Amino acid sequence: MSKFNLKDVFMYALVEILGKQYKAEEGKTIQVDLVDAEVGAQVSYDSVLAVVKEDDVRFGAPYVAGASVVATLQSNIKDDKVRVYKYHRRKGYRRTQGHRQQYSILTIDKINA
Repeated sequence: MSKFNLKDVFMYALVEILGKQYKAEEGKTIQVDLVDAEVGAQVSYDSVLAVVKEDDVRFGAPYVAGASVVATLQSNIKDDKVRVYKYHRRKGYRRTQGHRQQYSILTIDKINA
């Protein structure tokens, strides 16, 4: 017996954005590395690795031909600060450095398969 109901099956795509892979579902939001676009702008990605729609599964080699994902850039955010502390004992060497990674929030509008 199957663990999921056919009513629970939906469409999603595995898309490569800035060298990383994400699972994109229509209407969902994903957090990706900083995208060079204005807030509210639509961005399109053609590097779709796989498309799953109910019983139809298509994998690309390396990308699915004719498939794309359209998303809207909602906001740009910064992650929490990460402190890096370097220390060499008995040498008087101490360095503190901080880093805040920037991310973009994308809302998936449409998966074109």
